[in-house]
Amino acid sequence: MEKWDLLFAHFLPRPEWPAWLNWPEKSAGFMALQLKDPALCKRVVSRLRDMVHLARGAQPRREELGLNALEEALLWCDSANPRRTDAGFDPRVRKAMEFINAHLAEPFSGEALACAAGLSASHLRHLFHAQTGDSPRNFQEQQRLRRARDLLVMSRLTVSEISQELGFENPFYFTLRFKKHTGENPTAFRKRMLGRDFSP
Repeated sequence: MEKWDLLFAHFLPRPEWPAWLNWPEKSAGFMALQLKDPALCKRVVSRLRDMVHLARGAQPRREELGLNALEEALLWCDSANPRRTDAGFDPRVRKAMEFINAHLAEPFSGEALACAAGLSASHLRHLFHAQTGDSPRNFQEQQRLRRARDLLVMSRLTVSEISQELGFENPFYFTLRFKKHTGENPTAFRKRMLGRDFSP
């Protein structure tokens, strides 16, 4: 018989949580997620215990701290959710995605990517597109631009420095690609997001 540890802390759910809680339905109205990876299970349980401890603590922002611990636990659970949109991705496609994200600043190399995924370059291109609807090269650019948006808002790096850090040929090309995907140039994006001029 399985042992249950009942831990309670009450929070109002954030709007994004329902998607993270779309777990397999065991019976009508009862959804459950089995965490098969012991390390992941340990991490989730640890964050849930932290949630209870923080929410009951004496810190002035105890509810916010508890909420953050709960949200981290939910995100880790979501990484193991078989109903998640990308849950069915081939492990080799996931390896390719991880390789791309770990080497964002490097020039795209289909051969190096295929080697990391354990496939031929043509097989990887076909499989990657079939599962993601995009090519590995376009995925790399999307990840670079996503990281660029983060850096524009959270750092004091100049547009030129961000361009260089993310491996774009030059700041002008970076600006062109950024504007094509977001509808505004990096400086305008930064100014709008921060609500003020952020020129160094």
